[in-house]
Amino acid sequence: MKNTLLFSGMLASALALPGYAGSLSNGSWQPSGCGTVPEAPTVSGDGIDSYNKSIAAINTWQQKSRDYFECLIKEANTDNTIIAEHANQAQAKYRQTVEKIGAEADAAKKKLDKE
Repeated sequence: MKNTLLFSGMLASALALPGYAGSLSNGSWQPSGCGTVPEAPTVSGDGIDSYNKSIAAINTWQQKSRDYFECLIKEANTDNTIIAEHANQAQAKYRQTVEKIGAEADAAKKKLDKE
């Protein structure tokens, strides 16, 4: 019964989340589907027209940055969930193995004590 519940939980998790979101390389995590970080524009004080254009560029940059960082957070949260679930499943499997070995050792000891 426990194995059925564990398998059902793993299956539900696998269907709910993609296999991974970002990538980890040399200790640096990067989102995989967010594109690149938008480069910040500079404010121009060379005249009213150039100033207005730079403000428009800043507004565009802010929206693109907001979209990028929302994507980054979503991917990071997805990866965190996958990692935590994997670690929890590995710990549960380890505990089951320890319990099984303990029960086998107890049964063998009881059998030997009767001899």
